[in-house]
Amino acid sequence: MSIKDLVPKFGRGRENMPARRGEHDPFRDFQREMNRLFDDFLTDFPIAPRWGEGDFPAAAFSPRVDVSETDKAVKVSAELPGMDEKDITVEMDDAAITVRGEKHEEKEDKGKNWYSREQSYGSFHRVIPLPASVDGTKAKAKFKKGVLTVTVPKREEEQAQRKAITIESD
Repeated sequence: MSIKDLVPKFGRGRENMPARRGEHDPFRDFQREMNRLFDDFLTDFPIAPRWGEGDFPAAAFSPRVDVSETDKAVKVSAELPGMDEKDITVEMDDAAITVRGEKHEEKEDKGKNWYSREQSYGSFHRVIPLPASVDGTKAKAKFKKGVLTVTVPKREEEQAQRKAITIESD
């Protein structure tokens, strides 16, 4: 007899394992069946990666966008790691800024007895609504260290209309 004969087998072939009589628990059977169902679904699902196996593919890439507003301008920052400015397009109309881009990522690893190459492609499209009081003709965009920053100044008449109101207490 080998050591393998002493260790119970997990996974397939559970029906051959000895069971204790009189300790049948339907809730435990239900939990095992649900675990098996989810395991089978997540391991055979072709689009999503397995849980805990790295990031989502680049095809599912959607950049994080922060929008801030001051008295003088509206500033939009988008995180675009691993991209170049030639891969990004920024357009603006009266109501929104549209950021489009295409991400192409290649990884190649070589070893003495192995070779691995992965490629992923993906595009994204984000529309960021703006207040109607901005001057799109003076908009500026900068791209530095993977962060795109678009600054759109507010119209002069909008800046002049804003006043601080003092709050009185009793």
